[in-house]
Amino acid sequence: MKGILKLAFLLLVNDRGKFAALLVGITFASFLMVQMTSMFAGVLDRASSTINNLGARIWVMDPAVNTAAASIPMPDYVLDAVRSMNGVKYAVPLYSGGALVKLPDGTYQSVNVIGLDDDTLFGRPDLLEGRIEDIYAENGFFVVKDAEFAKLGRPKLGSSFELNDHEVKVVGIAKVVSSGLFGVPTLYTTYRRAIQYVPTMRFTTAYILVEPKSDGAIAGIQADVEKLGYQALTREQFVAKISTFYTWQTGMGINMLIMTSISFIVGLSISGQTFYTFILENLEKFGALKAIGAKGSELVSMILFQAFLTCLAGYGLGVGLSTLLIGIAKLRLPDYASMIVYRNLGLALVMVVVIAGISSYIGVRKVLRIEPFDIFRG
Repeated sequence: MKGILKLAFLLLVNDRGKFAALLVGITFASFLMVQMTSMFAGVLDRASSTINNLGARIWVMDPAVNTAAASIPMPDYVLDAVRSMNGVKYAVPLYSGGALVKLPDGTYQSVNVIGLDDDTLFGRPDLLEGRIEDIYAENGFFVVKDAEFAKLGRPKLGSSFELNDHEVKVVGIAKVVSSGLFGVPTLYTTYRRAIQYVPTMRFTTAYILVEPKSDGAIAGIQADVEKLGYQALTREQFVAKISTFYTWQTGMGINMLIMTSISFIVGLSISGQTFYTFILENLEKFGALKAIGAKGSELVSMILFQAFLTCLAGYGLGVGLSTLLIGIAKLRLPDYASMIVYRNLGLALVMVVVIAGISSYIGVRKVLRIEPFDIFRG
């Protein structure tokens, strides 16, 4: 078998033109599949940035909420009710809303304002500059230094701008796990200051962040919150809900699925046609091997080896090219939302294996039908 596979390898690379064409087709298909799915994974990660940055284990919200950015304020009694539930270690309110700030040069910039619980500051970001207690200072705000930081004029400690005729003083420069999806800078302050500075509706609590006493208490807390007419989701469940919303209710996921499917079809058509031509051109060699005693299973092994070797090599080149371009794009474009995760690589690998299987099936049928007599008669 080792000699058969070595012969298959030599037959494959002997025709460099056909081998290069096979590699290009698979590489192009793999590149597009990884690129499309990575872009979508980056969008989903950015859409869940608030959940990832704050780190709460349980989020209490209105059942109609689909994304962290589109919160629906809840009345104050919900917070008191959640705090009194069995299994709740502590629960704090969170304000989340959009606003406009007026920069020193007179321009306006949309921002997302996060109001942390005044007593605990639960969910506070890590600071690059400044002190955490300065958030209690008059007009104190933290500015997140992420991809959108430049839109605020790269403020320094002590800088100030206006928010709804109130002064905003930068007392801290913070860092977070991931940036937001919509290209809007983020400001952190206390809950009371947020509802004072930003125009709000009658209710002001966007979410209630809950820390359970134990993992076993989560199910009971969720059931009690549901009796109130609201919803309690773990961090993972909330991220999954957001992902489902963007995948099936915005058209974004469908468009990515269509583009990935097109990439698969393109790769299949190029590799299938090229591999079939390769088999036809080497049909005499396969017939000669059959004439000197090669078994059908050995010929099938040769074709499978050639198909899967080419597809895996093309897959590796496609993943490498996609990784390189994503890395360059992130260096040049800080807002570029794309990330390669194991699911993307697994999906692309499965689709490449399917391409290899179909391509080899076409070649196997042709080779098994050949008769040595037909070869030597010619």
